[in-house]
Amino acid sequence: MSIAANIEIVEERILKACLRSGRKREEIILMGVTKLQPLEAVKEAINRGIRYFGESRVQEAIEKFADFKERYSCMELHMIGSLQRNKAKLAASVFDCVQSLDRDALVGELAKHSTGRNSPLPVLLEFHTGEETKSGFSGLDELFRAAEMTFNCPSLSARGLMTIAPQTSEEPLIRAAFRRLAKAQQELEQRFPANNTDKHSWACLSMGMSGDYEIAIEEGSTLLRIGGAIFGEKL
Repeated sequence: MSIAANIEIVEERILKACLRSGRKREEIILMGVTKLQPLEAVKEAINRGIRYFGESRVQEAIEKFADFKERYSCMELHMIGSLQRNKAKLAASVFDCVQSLDRDALVGELAKHSTGRNSPLPVLLEFHTGEETKSGFSGLDELFRAAEMTFNCPSLSARGLMTIAPQTSEEPLIRAAFRRLAKAQQELEQRFPANNTDKHSWACLSMGMSGDYEIAIEEGSTLLRIGGAIFGEKL
């Protein structure tokens, strides 16, 4: 099936999940995950209304989007994969948001290399909620410490949380992971309130991928990271 047809199917399923959970479609951002996808696929997705894109590798993102982003200023590019400290400088220059901030040392590196930006670099704190092979802060104490560090960095802007649910067909385990992220968001909002400023916010819950995004919507996701369900098999 074409990318356009796939997006139509995904949108239909998003709307049904919104109806089941009493939510509005405009509350949720649909991100296309373009790792290993050619620019032609990105262009088709843009033509079908996708404005947010996620990449997992810094070098691939630079090579793919260096000139492209200038021509398509409507798009946002997010880092969603594990980020090495030695790639933090490049990441701060090419991405509009880093969703995979998963350790204290990376907070400092991103803060150091974001000082030259026109505005603070938006980041999401990645919280470990059950996928054993994935990274992320493993407990609330670690998450609180990272949140405090981020709040104290003028060049960073906390925007919310990200997680990857367990890769399983057992829906209760997936749902529990998403609920854990939503609970962590509530805890952060109480401990580190935004104080009516637009620099920091915990509003974004980036959770839900091709195999579980309907469950994620039902559990409060505001940003879905969809790769295969939109673009098909990776090239």
